[in-house]
Amino acid sequence: MAPGVLGGGVRDLYVTRFVFAAAWAALLAVSGSDLTAGAKLLLFVYPAFDVVAAVVDARSARADGPVKGLYANIAVSSLAAVGVAVAGTSGVADVLRVWGAWAILSGLIQLLVGVRRRTMGGQWAMIAGGGISVPAGATFIQSASQDDPSLTALAGYATLGGIFLLVSAIRLSRSARQG
Repeated sequence: MAPGVLGGGVRDLYVTRFVFAAAWAALLAVSGSDLTAGAKLLLFVYPAFDVVAAVVDARSARADGPVKGLYANIAVSSLAAVGVAVAGTSGVADVLRVWGAWAILSGLIQLLVGVRRRTMGGQWAMIAGGGISVPAGATFIQSASQDDPSLTALAGYATLGGIFLLVSAIRLSRSARQG
């Protein structure tokens, strides 16, 4: 596998994304469910970071790799970053609707990219994470219609996604040692 911008290819990218997701989730949990300026910034930064990660991943992907899926993820996450920024001016419910739509679309893309990469090893967690993202997104959209919608579930979503990334990184390390 060709090394990426971060110097270690997909495995190191997954570890970096895990660390980011864990830190982001902790910061969002601390900020609570109010749409403060800090919370709005966090909500924008998460999909924006996903864009950066997909760009790094696409640059390090093999020519026969899932680059089209990564480009789709770049587009979807870019729209989500803008959408969350706009929705943040309207309220928590609108943020949850945008986040939910993004979770569904990016989850499907992650699932497809993981299936395409399954021969490199370590992808079952990415496939599972993408699959779980779809119903999670639907739950966010549904929760937007509650009387007092909350952002706190997004911290759990990011944490679980980070764990899936870490598991994939560990599995990739094992695959590399065995291969």
